[in-house]
Amino acid sequence: MDFVQVETIAPLTLEISQIALPSTALSRTSRIPKDTIRTSLRASTTDSVLAAVYSLGTGGILLSNFLVELGASPVVFGMLSSIPMLVNLVQPLGAYLSERSTSRFQYSLRTHGIGRLLWLVLVISIAGVSWGVVNTHQLVILTLLIVLFSNLLGGLGTASWLSWVAMIVPRQLRGRYFGTRNSAASLTNLVCVPMAGLAVSHWYGGTLQGYGVILLVGIVFGIMGLGCQYFQVDMNPQSQNTYYGKLPQTSEIQPEVAIDKSFEVAQSIYPPQNQLANSLWKNSNFLRFLLYFSFWTLAVSLSSPFFNLYMLDTLDLDVSYVTIYNSLQAGATLLMLILWGKLADKIGNRPILICIGILVAATPLLWLGIGVNRLDIWLWLPLLHILSGGTWAAIDLCSNNIQLAIAPNKNQSIYFAIAAAVAGASGALGTTIGSFIVQFAQFGGLLGLFALSSLFRLAALVPLFFVKEPGR
Repeated sequence: MDFVQVETIAPLTLEISQIALPSTALSRTSRIPKDTIRTSLRASTTDSVLAAVYSLGTGGILLSNFLVELGASPVVFGMLSSIPMLVNLVQPLGAYLSERSTSRFQYSLRTHGIGRLLWLVLVISIAGVSWGVVNTHQLVILTLLIVLFSNLLGGLGTASWLSWVAMIVPRQLRGRYFGTRNSAASLTNLVCVPMAGLAVSHWYGGTLQGYGVILLVGIVFGIMGLGCQYFQVDMNPQSQNTYYGKLPQTSEIQPEVAIDKSFEVAQSIYPPQNQLANSLWKNSNFLRFLLYFSFWTLAVSLSSPFFNLYMLDTLDLDVSYVTIYNSLQAGATLLMLILWGKLADKIGNRPILICIGILVAATPLLWLGIGVNRLDIWLWLPLLHILSGGTWAAIDLCSNNIQLAIAPNKNQSIYFAIAAAVAGASGALGTTIGSFIVQFAQFGGLLGLFALSSLFRLAALVPLFFVKEPGR
C-alpha cells in the first residue's frame, strides 16, 4: 500500500490530484494512505463550499441589509463586526480544551455544530415579527446575541480546526491547496450572493421574510458542511503532542524520524504552563508576527465594517446592487487565488503581504470620491470591488500560510489561538473606535474614517519587514 507523510520533505510540483510521494515516508503520528489524504482534501474543499452558503445568511451583505431594514444604528454595525473578532479571545481556551480531546472531528461537531444551529432561533424570531410576537428592536438585540454566542462557539473550535488542516495539507502544497479551496468558496459566493440578494429584495412576503428563508437554507447547508468533515482523516491531539514532545520545537520541517506505533495510543505529555509561556516569549519571530497581525487587524477594522453601510445607507443603493458588487469581488478573488497560491509557493508569503498590503492600504482613499451618479454606480464601485477581491485574496491566503509556517508543531493550536485572540481584540477595538468616529460628524464621518484607516494600514506594515518566514 502507498503511504504519504502528513508534511512532506521533498519538493512537490504536481497538482493535488496527482500527489506522488515516497511509499516509505513516515507521518507525524502514523502512516496515512495517500488516497486518504486526497479524500480529506476533497472533503475539506466541499466543506468550504457549503460553509460559504451558510455564511451568506449569517454574515456579510445580507445580514447588514437585514439590520438596515430594522433601523439599526452605526453602533450596532460596529458591534456586529467587533463581536466575531472579540470572541477570538476565547480561542486560547478552545485550544487548551481541544488539545485534551481525542478527536478533532468530534470537537468540531460540539463547537461549530451547536453554533450553527443557534441561528434557527433567529429564523423563528423573524416569523414571530410577522405574527406580532416580536418587535424590530427586540429582533436587533436578539440578532446581536445570536452573533455573539454563535461566534463564541466558533472561536472555541477555530484553532483546533486550523491545526487539524495544517496536519493534513503537505507544507509544499499549502499555497496551491488553500488557493484552490478558497477559490471554490469564492465561486460559490459569485453564484449564490446575487441570487440570494434578488430573492430577498423580491420576496413576496417582504425583505425580512425573504432573509429568513435564505438564512434557513444557509443553516441546512452549514450542517451538511460539518458532515463533510467526517470524511477527513481524524487526528488525535494527544498523540500529536506526545510525538512532538520528543522532538526539538522549531518552525522548520523536522527530519524523518522512525515513529513507534505505541505513540498512537500513548498518553499526552503536556509541558508545564510556565514552560509553554517561556517558549512563547522566546519565539521572537512569532512575537513580531503578532505585532504586525494585531496592528494590521486594528487598521483594517477601523473602516471595513462600514463600506456596506456607506452603500446601503449613505448612497441608498438597493441591496440587489450591493450583492452584485460583492459577487464581482468574489469573482476577482476566485480568479486570483490560484495565482497567489502558486506565487506564494514560489517566492514566499511575506513579499506578497508587503507589496499587496501597500495597495490594500491605499484602497480606502479611493472611496472618497464615490457618489450616487451613474458613472460611480456602474463603473467605479464595480472596479473598487474587483480590486478589493484580487488584493484581499492575497492578504488572506498569505496571512494564513505564514502563520502555519511560523507556529511550532507542538501545541500548534495554542499558537494559532493566541494569534487569533490578539488580532480579535485589536479588531474589536478598531471597529469600536470606527463606529464612534462615524457617529460624530466633526471627525469627518465615514469618509474621514476611510482616510484614517488608510494611514493606519500603511503604518501597520512596518513590523512585517522584521518577520522571518521559515524556509525562505
